Amino acid sequence: MRRGYRRSAVGFLGLLVIGWAPKAQAQDKPAIRPIPQLMEVAPETGQAAEKISLTEAVRRALARNPTAVVAMQEIRRADALLVEARAVSMPSLMVNGLLTRLDANRVFGTNVISAQNQQAANLLLNVPLVAPRSWTQWSEASAGFESTKATSEDTRRTLAVTTARAYLAIISLKRQVDINARSVANDRSHYDYTHTRFAGGVGNRVDEVRAAQQLAADQALFSASFTSLARAREALGVLLGEDKPVDTFDDVSLPDGSTNFDDAASRRQDVLAAKARALTAEKIRKDSWTDFMPALNGQFQPFFQHPKTLTLPETGWQAFLVLSFPLVEGGIRVGQKRERDALLAEARAQYDGLLRQTRSDLRVAAEEVRRADEAMRSAQAAADLAHQALDLANLAYHAGATTNIEVIDAERRARDADSAVVIAEDNVRQARLDLLVAAGQFP
Repeated sequence: MRRGYRRSAVGFLGLLVIGWAPKAQAQDKPAIRPIPQLMEVAPETGQAAEKISLTEAVRRALARNPTAVVAMQEIRRADALLVEARAVSMPSLMVNGLLTRLDANRVFGTNVISAQNQQAANLLLNVPLVAPRSWTQWSEASAGFESTKATSEDTRRTLAVTTARAYLAIISLKRQVDINARSVANDRSHYDYTHTRFAGGVGNRVDEVRAAQQLAADQALFSASFTSLARAREALGVLLGEDKPVDTFDDVSLPDGSTNFDDAASRRQDVLAAKARALTAEKIRKDSWTDFMPALNGQFQPFFQHPKTLTLPETGWQAFLVLSFPLVEGGIRVGQKRERDALLAEARAQYDGLLRQTRSDLRVAAEEVRRADEAMRSAQAAADLAHQALDLANLAYHAGATTNIEVIDAERRARDADSAVVIAEDNVRQARLDLLVAAGQFP
């Protein structure tokens, strides 16, 4: 009885398992979703941007960029200040006219000493004979003009370097677009192959889906690279003062820079500007003694007075010697001298700091060029090996010796290796530009 009962129970459970098995399998089986439609990535659209050379880009930026325009206007302003400072030391001629009406004639006894209506005119010629402070202000304004010119040249140098970096960035972005385009082409070829195999009953669904996923991901990168390139072209156009995007040629050749410190210090506009500011501050401080010197002016004044008075004939002239010698002024001249001492110390510190920075820039730039060249050679070798690995993976997959996981991985590695080459090439160009800037050879 027990054995029969056990056999009946096991049989009943077996029927239950057999009855429920199809339902369980139907519930656990994942739904096969169709592959989304893979769209072709559209190439660049719109009007082709103008292509210019690096030299032309720098020239336009220095001529049209608002920063360069402001720098040129600052030079004109400094020249105007020089004229203003010089005018104080030059002779001046002034004409004066006066009409006077009194309530009545002023009389002394029976004589009219001031008529009710009077007309007077005079010319005043003023000639600075001894004016130490005015003369030094003229000289200081001249030094300030040279300092402003040097500072404006440094501003233009900074603008030129910014323009060059934007130019080189576009070259790299164009290379990246080409790499992404080749990746998309390879991905599409691989997807078409896996799709054909699956449709013919030879391949499998997993390979097809993986290939489609890789193609969609690279298409997204391809579209994003176009956006970055468009943004960089617009940025270059703004730097050049253009109301349109500007494109570059595919490559640019930069010369080798010098590492000689003396040559760099004599050419770099930022160093020259700092030196000019230090010399101007030193000159202003040395001229502080003129604040304590007297000034002597000569004046000549012909006049006309109608009607004549008891003290003034109808016509005549008078001459003056005017001596000005400030004795007590509340300490302003001492304060001005202390201020000039501080400004001189600041200017010298900035100049010394720039000299040290120049030496550092030269050392770093030279090392950067050497290391960037080494990195580019390594990146190129890695890219060659990555493409060889991709070719081998394709051969193995077509021969049925492996899955397309190896192919997709090899494609990704090849794309990354090509991108690394682009980055390395851009680093080389940027390093050479850094050395030229550090040596004062650009622009």
